[in-house]
Amino acid sequence: MRFVLTDEQREFGRSLDALLRAADTPGVLRAWAAGDHGPGRALWRRLGDAGVFALVVPEAYGGVGPLPVEAAVACVELGRYAVPGPVAETLAAGVLLAGAGGPAAKEWLPGIASGAAMVSLRLPGHGPYALDADAADAVFTVDGDGLRRAPGPGELSVSADPARRLFRPDPGGEPVAGGRAVEAASRAAGDWASFATAALALGCGEELLRATVAYVRQRRQFGVPVGSFQAVKHRLADTLLGLEFARPLLYGAAVELTEELSGGRAEAGSPGAGAGAGSGTGPAEGTPGSGLGIGRGAGPLGAGSRTGPGMGSLGAGAAVAAAKAAAGEAGYAAARTALQLHGAIGYTEELDLAWWLRRARPLRDAWGTPSACRARVLAG
Repeated sequence: MRFVLTDEQREFGRSLDALLRAADTPGVLRAWAAGDHGPGRALWRRLGDAGVFALVVPEAYGGVGPLPVEAAVACVELGRYAVPGPVAETLAAGVLLAGAGGPAAKEWLPGIASGAAMVSLRLPGHGPYALDADAADAVFTVDGDGLRRAPGPGELSVSADPARRLFRPDPGGEPVAGGRAVEAASRAAGDWASFATAALALGCGEELLRATVAYVRQRRQFGVPVGSFQAVKHRLADTLLGLEFARPLLYGAAVELTEELSGGRAEAGSPGAGAGAGSGTGPAEGTPGSGLGIGRGAGPLGAGSRTGPGMGSLGAGAAVAAAKAAAGEAGYAAARTALQLHGAIGYTEELDLAWWLRRARPLRDAWGTPSACRARVLAG
């Protein structure tokens, strides 16, 4: 199989790259970590204007989605620039509310789609924390088949990344929805949160590798750039391989999510159930609605495979788990490489790259640790 982004999808990624390159994200990160959410909220609204959050919101609520491939493209770019805020959580909340339906969907989904609303989320089986709950306009929690809006952000906990502030939401709160639809939507939202976090981790790793390659080209030892040393080349090559192997798994998971949304393998409680399928721009060729051109011939995923070499068709949940495990560990490996090859300067807060170094491990473990994701893949 051959996976190819369409021209429109590549242009979408380039437009986000240009927007974020001009946004001074290191300055936004420092302000966010210090409790000043103003610059981050301003950037969030610009991302909303660019259509990032509309990608998970059905058309009936002012969105264009759900469009998993485009969401992956967007989250990779946001990961490359370490955009602060509950990105994966807001995207997953869009899936959750669309699946649950009712007045809450009508109240919150248009704001999520436009970027006016920032939402955090806590789901069963994914830890007790809600990311950046103090900055969010709402924090939704699921307990069994009940969906509630938490009454407050709750207690702040220590995080390895000061720009990823973890809160234990206050118990109780206003009931929003209930029943089997909430259970199914919660499972779908968990998969989407894991999927988005995988893309963020991949983008984070890409930026760490790019910055490290640039640094070893200009840092000199024994009269030559340290990047000319064979051991350094091998370390960088291993890092690149990890990231490049994770990429097709991410886009394979996007195709699996798209097929379930379009009813190819839809089941009760599967990702996107009840959320409605979006139309999007459509692919240039290949599977209808996949958002990726898929054709015959050799490709990055191997012939006859959509989710990775020798893996066949896993189904959306297991495909997302495979992508999350690979991208999370590849991003963390990139951080370890960057720290080693930058030397002592890598430990300094004055170095902008320190924000990416601190982010890689939390992204690896958020919404599914590598061991939990591998267990899910093995379980099918």
